[in-house]
Amino acid sequence: MATLAVVSAVGLVVDDRVLVGAPIWAKPFKFSVSFVAYCLTLAWMLTLLTRGRRIGRWAGHVVVLTGLIEMVIITVQVVRGKRSHFNTATAFDSALWNAMGTTIVVLWAATLVIAVLLLRTRITDRATALAVRGGLLIALAGAGLGFLMALPSESRQAAAGLDTADTMGAHSVGVPDGGPSMPLTGWSTTGGDLRAPHFVGMHALQLLPLLLIALVLLAPRFTRLRDAGVRLRLVQVAVGGYAVLVALITWQALRGQPLIHPDGVTLAAAAAIIAAVAYGTWRALRPTAPARPPRTAAEQEPVA
Repeated sequence: MATLAVVSAVGLVVDDRVLVGAPIWAKPFKFSVSFVAYCLTLAWMLTLLTRGRRIGRWAGHVVVLTGLIEMVIITVQVVRGKRSHFNTATAFDSALWNAMGTTIVVLWAATLVIAVLLLRTRITDRATALAVRGGLLIALAGAGLGFLMALPSESRQAAAGLDTADTMGAHSVGVPDGGPSMPLTGWSTTGGDLRAPHFVGMHALQLLPLLLIALVLLAPRFTRLRDAGVRLRLVQVAVGGYAVLVALITWQALRGQPLIHPDGVTLAAAAAIIAAVAYGTWRALRPTAPARPPRTAAEQEPVA
């Protein structure tokens, strides 16, 4: 995947073709970089297993194999100048799209196996356990949003001006794919885009463990962070806030609303999430009263 990222980066420079409103090599570049982060994180998580290591190893092999198949199909379609996702224009395009759908389902299932193994394994540090398990579960939910994009919704495609005979599913909600979009991400700026919650959700896999690592690295400078209980409470706040954030931007996208143009209801919900996370962080960092020592027998006797 790292090699393909370099090849795709070269393609972005030397190949000026545009497909669905984006440079044609942008998709393999973004996917290969994402797979690098995804596989490296899962490889680290597999080292935490205390049971089921053989099953975890095979699940990791499945992730690698299905990811490779996915990227081969995407690259073949780029060379052909065709869409890889949602493309059913010809029998060959449809066969490739169906193969991609199968590989993604298998990849998701393999990741689920790894998540179940990590839910059952004993991780001594509770904050680490929560960061790993929470990141995996939210990532699975984020990846599952990809299935929502692939649903053959005729009403959604018609509203977006798509030809239902040539496509099955879409990234955008309420507008055609390939319209005005954000730089780098390519997410729609005129309608909803399910890639936003898909991306944010999947990268909980890296961001929540990285938060824990940051807390550990900062512990020598901040006395409160040396307390394992404080770190656990902070990770609890982060996992809860992250999960609600993914739910919010999913709801926003399904309402056909661009990520960068939220309405008042979305802004109010976001403000409530920020306030809740801020309050939870303050409570997590607040010093707790020392436990009172048990009363002696003499102290417990009533005074005559």
